[in-house]
Amino acid sequence: MFVIVLEYAKPLEEVDRWLEEHREFLRENYALGRFIASGPCVPRTGGVILARGCSRTELDALLENDPFKREGVAAYTVIEFDAVMTDPAFAPFTK
Repeated sequence: MFVIVLEYAKPLEEVDRWLEEHREFLRENYALGRFIASGPCVPRTGGVILARGCSRTELDALLENDPFKREGVAAYTVIEFDAVMTDPAFAPFTK
């Protein structure tokens, strides 16, 4: 499983220019079962995505297609972890 932390590298006006295309990227990956949660940081300085079901190499290649990354409006930090303990309701996402 992966935690992807995005930190905006450009002003929000520029980030917002790519927001709908970024959301479409998210929707596509939810539909493919790769993403399980996402949302903006509070305050809005970036965002977080929880991902699963792929290797780190595959994830890195996938993230290159995110408009925020492609257009250089956000910097990405990817943390891989093994979810050995979860709330029972979260269990289906760790398989």
